[in-house]
Amino acid sequence: MIKLIDITKYYSSGFVKTFVLRDINLDIKEGEFVTIMGPSGAGKSTLLYILGMLDTPSSGEYCFFDKKVNKLHEKQLTELHKNYIGFVFQSYHLIDDLTVYENLETPLLYKKVKGSERKGKVCDMLDRFHIVAKKDLFPNQLSGGQQQKTAVARALITEPKLILADEPTGNLNTKEGEEIMELFKELNEGGTTILQVTHSEKNASYSRRIINLLDGWIVDNK
Repeated sequence: MIKLIDITKYYSSGFVKTFVLRDINLDIKEGEFVTIMGPSGAGKSTLLYILGMLDTPSSGEYCFFDKKVNKLHEKQLTELHKNYIGFVFQSYHLIDDLTVYENLETPLLYKKVKGSERKGKVCDMLDRFHIVAKKDLFPNQLSGGQQQKTAVARALITEPKLILADEPTGNLNTKEGEEIMELFKELNEGGTTILQVTHSEKNASYSRRIINLLDGWIVDNK
């Protein structure tokens, strides 16, 4: 499904290069549940953003279902992202001037899902994440936990083949966090590929493989 070959990411300032990722080689098979771990500044989120086609590497090759991502036009990247990937951001990335209902509906509008089906899917997610009572509220009227649940629901509503999650339970209490991780486990058992970035050993225990990053290098991949 995913193949990274010698992926490097750096930022230039004058003649100085600051490396974030170095020579990353990685294979992710369809149906895997993989955790990326490492200290702050290790490059975890940058790697996730590159995998999600929201950032580009400085060098190296990224193949997604045998398509060379770095050779695709922006429209092709948007189509891939829209049809295959659900992204759970650490900082939610909800649309401030849309209600919870409208935030959940937006990915379905992009995919041109018909009205009645769209309504059914949104209602199902509102119910599944216990946020029915919040459907007409705007993000700034929600707690951090409620925003996080809305963000997870939005990522899952299109039934993506790949879920990329950056600290998916970071703003949830223990019980809510366990519910999200159990849901990820259930989705993975149904065939969805999941990659999560987390500091939590407990969350990592749900995955089948852990990749450890340190200073931009993969130091362990088991």
